[in-house]
Amino acid sequence: MKRKLGAPFLSPQSRPPPAPSAKSEIMKVVNLKQAILQAWKERWSDYQWAINMKKFFPKGATWDILNLADALLEQAMIGPSPNPLILSYLKYAISSQMVSYSSVLTAISKFDDFSRDLCVQALLDIMDMFCDRLSCHGKAEECIGLCRALLSALHWLLRCTAASAERLREGLEAGTPAAGEKQLAMCLQRLEKTLSSTKNRALLHIAKLEEASLHTSQGLGQGGTRANQPTASWTAIEHSLLKLGEILANLSNPQLRSQAEQCGTLIRSIPTMLSVHAEQMHKTGFPTVHAVILLEGTMNLTGETQSLVEQLTMVKRMQHIPTPLFVLEIWKACFVGLIESPEGTEELKWTAFTFLKVLVKLKKYSHGDKDFTEDVNCAFEFLLKLTPLLDKADQRCNCDCTNFLLQECGKQGLLSEASVNNLMTKRKADREHAPQQKSGENANIQPNIQLILRAEPTVTNILKTMDADHSKSPEGLLGVLGHMLSGKSLDLLLAAAAATGKLKSFARKFINLNEFTTYGSEESTKPASVRALLFDISFLMLCHVAQTYGSEVILSESRSGAEVPFFETWMQTCMPEEGKILNPDHPCFRPDSTKVESLVALLNNSSEMKLVQMKWHEACLSISAAILEILNAWENGVLAFESIQKITDNIKGKVCSLAVCAVAWLVAHVRMLGLDEREKSLQMIRQLAGPLFSENTLQFYNERVVIMNSILERMCADVLQQTATQIKFPSTGVDTMPYWNLLPPKRPIKEVLTDIFAKVLEKGWVDSRSIHIFDTLLHMGGVYWFCNNLIKELLKETRKEHTLRAVELLYSIFCLDMQQVTLVLLGHILPGLLTDSSKWHSLMDPPGTALAKLAVWCALSSYSSHKGQASTRQKKRHREDIEDYISLFPLDDVQPSKLMRLLSSNEDDANVLSSPTDRSMSSSLSASQLHTVNMRDPLNRVLANLFLLISSILGSRTAGPHTQFVQWFMEECVDCLEQGGRGSVLQFLPFTTVSELVKVSAMSSPKVVLAITDLSLPLGRQVAAKAIAAL
Repeated sequence: MKRKLGAPFLSPQSRPPPAPSAKSEIMKVVNLKQAILQAWKERWSDYQWAINMKKFFPKGATWDILNLADALLEQAMIGPSPNPLILSYLKYAISSQMVSYSSVLTAISKFDDFSRDLCVQALLDIMDMFCDRLSCHGKAEECIGLCRALLSALHWLLRCTAASAERLREGLEAGTPAAGEKQLAMCLQRLEKTLSSTKNRALLHIAKLEEASLHTSQGLGQGGTRANQPTASWTAIEHSLLKLGEILANLSNPQLRSQAEQCGTLIRSIPTMLSVHAEQMHKTGFPTVHAVILLEGTMNLTGETQSLVEQLTMVKRMQHIPTPLFVLEIWKACFVGLIESPEGTEELKWTAFTFLKVLVKLKKYSHGDKDFTEDVNCAFEFLLKLTPLLDKADQRCNCDCTNFLLQECGKQGLLSEASVNNLMTKRKADREHAPQQKSGENANIQPNIQLILRAEPTVTNILKTMDADHSKSPEGLLGVLGHMLSGKSLDLLLAAAAATGKLKSFARKFINLNEFTTYGSEESTKPASVRALLFDISFLMLCHVAQTYGSEVILSESRSGAEVPFFETWMQTCMPEEGKILNPDHPCFRPDSTKVESLVALLNNSSEMKLVQMKWHEACLSISAAILEILNAWENGVLAFESIQKITDNIKGKVCSLAVCAVAWLVAHVRMLGLDEREKSLQMIRQLAGPLFSENTLQFYNERVVIMNSILERMCADVLQQTATQIKFPSTGVDTMPYWNLLPPKRPIKEVLTDIFAKVLEKGWVDSRSIHIFDTLLHMGGVYWFCNNLIKELLKETRKEHTLRAVELLYSIFCLDMQQVTLVLLGHILPGLLTDSSKWHSLMDPPGTALAKLAVWCALSSYSSHKGQASTRQKKRHREDIEDYISLFPLDDVQPSKLMRLLSSNEDDANVLSSPTDRSMSSSLSASQLHTVNMRDPLNRVLANLFLLISSILGSRTAGPHTQFVQWFMEECVDCLEQGGRGSVLQFLPFTTVSELVKVSAMSSPKVVLAITDLSLPLGRQVAAKAIAAL
């Protein structure tokens, strides 16, 4: 006899109480099972069952806590075939969202009797209801639960598919294949349907990371409510996949096998779903790579090879450049550098860079990868088609450049022997049609490439020679150094040493030699002259190295308590350099007066300089004060011009280093004098720079004078330009300062900047001369002026192809000082554009898209390299920025803004915040705080500030070009990043911004969410799971 509709269908004893009680979970489950059985006995329809269940169970407890889905499935699957009525209750519960998808998936994955075909098919039908449209709008923990449940369901599906395939194989052997084939097809169909959803793969990606972190935190009390949710491990899934592959390999049905392979590919792609980027196949020129190579070859030959590799790898990744075209662009830039480098030192530096440093860089980049040799071979095939470029390089270098390059690539293992021979044959055939040089022209001149390649082992030999005891055979050492001074030997050896990273060691040896020869006791005339020569040659060489490659090469690492060598002291305090202003009254120029008096007397009275027992370091330090005395005497009429000539001849007659020290002080002195007071000081510089026609000079005098004059010319360049004076230094036939004084006179520097940028943009690539002009303008105008004006030029562009080219060129120009430019761009220029509504129109597409791309490239490059050392060219610029940015964003919490709260957080706060269940999430909390990133670093502060600004723009109700710009900025971040959030700029993005960002249609994709959240953190995974599950 049936009860009336709505009547209670449980006895009073077994009916659940109307409100939550303190009874155990077991009691609730027993009551639930009784309710299901009672409903089945009464044969209620699904909606009647749902009404009565909701009516008689307490409202406080959710159906998932009571494990409704689990209880329904357990009851439905008791017999050999499923109970259709109870299954209808489950389907109704799923459709009416009484139960969550995660609880249903978890319940399904517990079923393991795959021999019951009807039960398995029923479960597959239930999965078919929702497997391609999973969602969860609950708490973050529930969303993580859905990820785990999906992982378990995937493992269950794989096991089910494997069991069906096994049965099909057995059926084929027995001659009854039909039933097994149908079930296998159903399993593969559900697998494909589940995995074809990017959202599902993203949830599985999070589940895999969550499972991995669970393994590492076992026993640390981080399990929480996970104990009752058995999660399949990724290892188990991979094992099931292998097992399935083995079984299916024996099946004859190609359709099923293909479907299974496709599912396997999708599963294997889940761990790396963020690292796949499409490469640009439609472009052949990449001006950024070209400019970075030109910049390094022209201005930073001594830079670390590893930092160059990292910088180029970053550019390759950000611009998605295929490897063959990437290598081709490097070779093209090297050949262009060889062709346009000025004759002399610059030409040798370029040759060493191309044939020594770039090859080492490529070898480091390749990591011994066999595919890379194929890419290099492919790059050379492309290069051989650029016949005019190669012919021009051959003509300039007076040899077959490509042949030398191929040989060196073969030696480094970048090309196979067969490839080298094949490419050489092709180039030889091309060269037969090249324009021939006039007969006899340059025929006897050895090519620089040959000389550089020979110089490399010579550097090693010289370093070994320099390690020997100097006191044992000073004459032999002098012979070696004398050979180094002849012709262009010194520049060749220095270029080879710089390109192979040995220049610092080279300089250190010469500093030790210079220090050893400063003083000698009880010596006769010959040893004294040898000592004077060794001191002079080492001093001149070190000055030449400092001027050519930067003073950083000379300086040793500071050691506490160690005595600083004389040359280092002199160079830091007395040697004029670009951008360094010296004080002529500094104590270093005012030594002991008795030493000065004796030196003045020696210079004025003697017919020539004495050498025996001479303390050369004291003479070099005293010469400045002696010159001041002599100048005063000349100006007051005590000394005549003939006496001055005699004194200057004495100074430069034996040891050229005294003349260098004298001119160093005179340069500092002239800067401080008025127009009418400079004449005699400049006259004295002229006297010291002129040649000495005397037979009574020491060995190698002419060679030493050549180096001395090149040092003096560089020292005087700044002061001569400022005082509009001309001094003719003896010419060697080669321009010693090829990139000096490039700016046109009497033109505003802003005009020069816009003109040179327009020319570069029109041409499509940056040449060496332009790089030096940009560098000079950066020095003169400062980083903010330079960056701001170039960004204005970018925002004027209205054609898409022009803006993209401008971005590539601007990025390469900003490499002149990437760290400082990034601080200005992200800390001042972008916030100014985003917060001022009158400037929003300038952020429209295409210039807005281009600026977003440029900002991301700069941020990523600076962040990846800012822990390393600044390069030589960047160290020369004055650094006040750290103080600037600390004053811009003070660390004390006086201002109640989001940024101040973010930046004032310490490690203790971070530990509290890392547990999201303890407190509500701060609107400014980001992954960087949980990683306790140092917020005193200016770049970190600027990035944190920018992402907070982005967060506030996304959260505001005003839409416009600035919100569109934020979208482009984030899209570019996602496009450029490698998999794994930790250590990337996006760690500064507040967690709460993720939910705001997915509201933007273009950003509402699972891959974007995975890319912008730090999945190495539990909180990051929860935020990602919540955002993806709600899509």
